[in-house]
Amino acid sequence: MIDPVLASRLQFALTTIVHIIFPVMSMGLAPFLVYFTWKEVRTDDPVYPRLRSFWTSVFAISFVVGTVTGIVLEFEFGTNFAAFATTAGELFGGPLAVEGMMAFFLEATFLGVFVFGRDRVSDRLYFLSSVFVGLGTWLSAVWILVANSWMQTPRGFELAREGGQPVVTLVDPVAAYANPRFPWMFVHMQSAAVLSVALFLAGVAAYYVRTGGDDRFWRMTLKVALVALLVTAPFQVLHGDSYARHVAETQPQKFAAMEAQYETGPHADLHLLAVPTSLDGFTDPRAETLFTVSIPSLASALASGGDPSAVVDGLNEFDGSPPVAFVFWSFRAMVGFGFWFIGLALWGGYRWYQGRLFESERLLRALTWSSLLGILTVELGWIVTEVGRQPWVIQGVMRTTDGVSPGLTGTEATVTLVGFAGGYALLLALYSGVIFRLLRSGPPDAADVTTSEAPAPPEEVTVDD
Repeated sequence: MIDPVLASRLQFALTTIVHIIFPVMSMGLAPFLVYFTWKEVRTDDPVYPRLRSFWTSVFAISFVVGTVTGIVLEFEFGTNFAAFATTAGELFGGPLAVEGMMAFFLEATFLGVFVFGRDRVSDRLYFLSSVFVGLGTWLSAVWILVANSWMQTPRGFELAREGGQPVVTLVDPVAAYANPRFPWMFVHMQSAAVLSVALFLAGVAAYYVRTGGDDRFWRMTLKVALVALLVTAPFQVLHGDSYARHVAETQPQKFAAMEAQYETGPHADLHLLAVPTSLDGFTDPRAETLFTVSIPSLASALASGGDPSAVVDGLNEFDGSPPVAFVFWSFRAMVGFGFWFIGLALWGGYRWYQGRLFESERLLRALTWSSLLGILTVELGWIVTEVGRQPWVIQGVMRTTDGVSPGLTGTEATVTLVGFAGGYALLLALYSGVIFRLLRSGPPDAADVTTSEAPAPPEEVTVDD
């Protein structure tokens, strides 16, 4: 049987990797739905009701599945990481509770109006429902990221002991909840969600434009998605560069793993590639003997904001380190995809400027094959964020091995890991199948989409009538 610590970590990683797909879809779709709804109520163009109706279906499915998988994640704190829950419960439980009471109920309430109320409420109220659905979706991210960012840069607490167990006591809520990492994580995550959905919309639309689908609907989808891609792709890379400097300042151990830096010193090279020189090194995620392709002094320049002689802390300075290979290659892949997205955006923008956006076969194929790369890049980013923090579950306060439920056995952890793997594989297959069928069926006809104002009250009926 697998060690309970390893099995618990694998189970939580599995459920997180699957769960994050659905919030990304709902958070990323929210701004598009607000725009489609606004255009619907402000213009008479029949394409916008169809866009709103079709993509709302994808949003609603993602919201439902994301709610289920998110609840499971919260239960895992008690089943697999009870010691962590006991230690950090006072600080960690607050944001999760507020997320449920504030964001989830706001989103769920107005989603009912948004999905079922088009012919029952006025245009103004219907547009407001789209805004509140989007607001609720993004507020959910606020409170989840407040909790996670505190684990990265804990502030505003004191550590006491109760019955031999370390317990975090909240002493400064502002410092804790507005910790240094939160704004970086929130902006990067939300931008990544919009970018991922823009790629998804563009990829699907490009496929149907190329294969002769509903021209007006899919061409409008592609144009809107390309505008979002032109904004978010360059911003994400620029913001990510600044974010990495913040990581170097607040989590130098993680930054060293991202760059495979083992020795502390100035003029640290940026490794484009880092490959073990022995066969044994491939099974050792912390192998130090590496063949590298590097740019001299660039890691120091990136960590400091321009000084190539800046000192970068190496992994050998720290007691314990994350599995470097996972962090290093996940970070490289994430950055590589980021530059590919910029290239796609500029390529599409140039073809649009030429008036050949819909005639460029290579561009349309590239967009189609890139439709899911945004979600993959989000997964890679979370691997860097979470695996790069190891061996800490709360940076500098509590190690992951100390956070696992003390009574959990290897047999229990292994059985639940296998069960979760099977269950989540089935759930992901069902979700993918439903979305695929929805995309294959295509958008609704204009006649099937309700666009009228709220119905007028019935005429008065007299006795004579």
